[in-house]
Amino acid sequence: MLVATVTAVTSQVRGPRVSTIELFFDLVFVFTVTQFATVLVKHVDVTHALRVLLMLGIIWWMYAGYAWLTNAVAPSSTLRRTLLLTGMAGFMVIALSIPYAFDGDGWAFGVGYVIVTAVHSALFLQADDNASIGAAIAGLAPINGTAALLVLVGGFLDGPWHYGLWTAALALVIAAPHLQRMGTWTINAGHFAERHGLVVIVAIGESVIAIGLAFEGMHLDPSTLIVALLGLCIAYYLYWNYFSGDETRAEHALHAITDPTRKARVAVQAWGYAHYFLIAGIVFTAVGVKLSVGHALEPLHWPSAIVLSAGAATFLLGHAAFLSILKVPGAWYRVAAAAGVLAVIPLGHWRAVAQLTAILVVMAAAVIARDLKTVRVEHTTAIHDFGR
Repeated sequence: MLVATVTAVTSQVRGPRVSTIELFFDLVFVFTVTQFATVLVKHVDVTHALRVLLMLGIIWWMYAGYAWLTNAVAPSSTLRRTLLLTGMAGFMVIALSIPYAFDGDGWAFGVGYVIVTAVHSALFLQADDNASIGAAIAGLAPINGTAALLVLVGGFLDGPWHYGLWTAALALVIAAPHLQRMGTWTINAGHFAERHGLVVIVAIGESVIAIGLAFEGMHLDPSTLIVALLGLCIAYYLYWNYFSGDETRAEHALHAITDPTRKARVAVQAWGYAHYFLIAGIVFTAVGVKLSVGHALEPLHWPSAIVLSAGAATFLLGHAAFLSILKVPGAWYRVAAAAGVLAVIPLGHWRAVAQLTAILVVMAAAVIARDLKTVRVEHTTAIHDFGR
């Protein structure tokens, strides 16, 4: 009886599922994770870290825009799928330009961003509910178009103008939800949560690939393999932190909001702003592990040790914010884990493997403690769900 009830509720919340072409779109978008990791591994400094955060912010806004788009406009016709493929092409151009976006290829980044933005607006015109969606996109399209123009012009310039225009574009898209009426959006909570969950798991998977590429041409020995396995385990605990059942509770919390304006704003805050830090955390964690490859029993330079712990901590804090916004319990476990992960930075300056192990232990302890509390509170014996 209980199982039937839960199944019925879940079915009611979920509605339409994410399509395979949307997942294909996510795979193209997440190629940027590999590109960002490549940039940071070559240049572990504040300047390049800020560049990555700036570019990721600009790109993430439009990816999130496409998640909203396909939530309202299913890619169910040849024209819609063709437009979505064109958007993918724009993201591919952006991803390819990332390594040298501040060294001559900024124009390509800008062109790709203009394509992505134009397709986004064009696809919204294909919506079945033209009245409400039209009102929403009428307020959003000029903001996105202005941001795209800033990115394009900035890409052709150098120095302060480049940074200034791209920063202005990022500030504009961050403010965009507060510059328009949000009540006209209709959100399918199940599809919306699933779409963002898929991009998180794909990003984690891409980070594992990025770590694996660091072993190319390297002689394998026990210490090298230990780094590989520790990196895999850390990626797994990133996964477990997100997919511990809280993602379903978050989905139900969004579905339960009846006021359209509040529902839209919560969706922006939880899956837009908070998820930016999840993706950034995945990128920086992958970079930290890559920098540890070949140096398991050696001290890491301070920047490398900081990037490693900061990446995991950023992910955990982003997830804590996500849970807090939706009033889902468990945020403080993530905050405590983030503090613990940052506290072990000095271990990396002694031995890389020590820091990797400590991060793994802290993350495992936090997520297991959280799940044990859930078992007690919900009076369930679902221990077999651990590590889902």
